[in-house]
Amino acid sequence: MMKDRLVRTLAGLALAVTALAAGAQQYPSRPVTMVVPFAAGGPTDIVARSLADAMGRALPGSNFVVDNTGGAGGTLGVSKVARASADGYTLLVHHIGMATSPTLYRKLPYDTLKDFEYVGLINEVAMTLLVKTAMPVKDMKEFLPFLRQNASKISLANAGIGSASHLCGLLFMSAVQTDLVTVPYKGTAPALADLMGGQVDLLCDQTTNTVPQIKSGKVRALAVTTPARLPVLPDLPTLDESGLKGFDVAVWHGLYAPRGTPKPVIDRLVSGLQQSLQDPAIVKRFAELGTEPVPLAKATPEALRTHLTAEIDKWAPLIRKAGTYAD
Repeated sequence: MMKDRLVRTLAGLALAVTALAAGAQQYPSRPVTMVVPFAAGGPTDIVARSLADAMGRALPGSNFVVDNTGGAGGTLGVSKVARASADGYTLLVHHIGMATSPTLYRKLPYDTLKDFEYVGLINEVAMTLLVKTAMPVKDMKEFLPFLRQNASKISLANAGIGSASHLCGLLFMSAVQTDLVTVPYKGTAPALADLMGGQVDLLCDQTTNTVPQIKSGKVRALAVTTPARLPVLPDLPTLDESGLKGFDVAVWHGLYAPRGTPKPVIDRLVSGLQQSLQDPAIVKRFAELGTEPVPLAKATPEALRTHLTAEIDKWAPLIRKAGTYAD
């Protein structure tokens, strides 16, 4: 009897494995929702929609649609994916906030490192340090001594607590060992508008938001935040070469699935992601935004897991030192 029971158990397991493999081969067989935890029209939304189009071509059989679930600094959308069925039909596209939320928020309704399966990195976006055009400096060589002499008078804008511009500002103040008057806004658009209008003095934000204003002369760019110069702004020096050695901030996006999503499905998603990042349409669109797809070696679960963990370790002490938390 025990032998018969063992045979039936093994047969059941074999059928389950076969069914899982067959399901993975057929995936996706219905629409896949890619949740963006922010409103439509922002940089993460643009990246997600570009990726959704490319993923639909890379994994034929269904379409990938974007669902904007904004609110609470992105945590509502992330929670939605954490609670979703682990079948590969609900995914998350999120930026650097995935790494900062564990420190910024005292209570999160999910565990950033435990409640998700990793698919891979998508892209990395450089940031630019900008000043208003009336600022009496033309480059970082002039700006750094001016900043230290006038720190109490210089206002540093950001797009809100936990935003990329907020994080860049924290790292910049730490690098120059100077505290500035920070002015939080509800989004990049009003912060950038006030910088162009001269109401604030300084802003650090990603190229997806700033390149048009830089090229039109509405703001003055002093430096780029990544170690290498950008093809879209070849004459703009890096902060590293401008004297802030080792300065490196980029806004990155990753693709996630709910914890427990079967590995064969994750493998299909990884394959689709890597094919998508080589799609000429997405390469062209990303270039227009001042970014580019990550190398394929970074579009893997292992690379995203390693990067996310390192970013959590990087930002946690800076956020704690600033003592700025979101509710």
